[in-house]
Amino acid sequence: MILMGIIGHKNAGKTTLTAALVTELTARGLTVSTLKHTHHAVDLEQPGTDTHRHRTAGARQVILATDHRLTLMEEVTEPTIDHLLSRLAPCDVVLAEGWKHGTHPRLEAWRPETGKPPLAAADTSILAVACTGTCDLPQPRLDLNDIPAIADFICST
Repeated sequence: MILMGIIGHKNAGKTTLTAALVTELTARGLTVSTLKHTHHAVDLEQPGTDTHRHRTAGARQVILATDHRLTLMEEVTEPTIDHLLSRLAPCDVVLAEGWKHGTHPRLEAWRPETGKPPLAAADTSILAVACTGTCDLPQPRLDLNDIPAIADFICST
């Protein structure tokens, strides 16, 4: 399994890049899963729903299943990428969007119009930078708009 973090500042194109990579990699016949990290408080349940009642009653895990999809809600404290990977079915590639720091391989999406310097300027453990325009960094530079080349890079790691 290949794990690649997709990181960057707000509005750098992380989600657009992640979605485009999922499309490209699945078109190549690979199975792809994604992880998404957010600092925002998100609650997928509405108070009063059955699953909300199960969870607030003390259930450690709640699965909501429809005929075509399921979601697992689990009470955890700051899950690590390793914990999340243990919850996934086997796959060829996992794209982990949003974990800026860590020991996992990371690719930065960077656009100069964000007005912020690339994270890779201060963190040389970032493997490469996918950017628009030029960036003077020691890491390899990939064209943010060349999704097949970025997918090739990920598959070669």
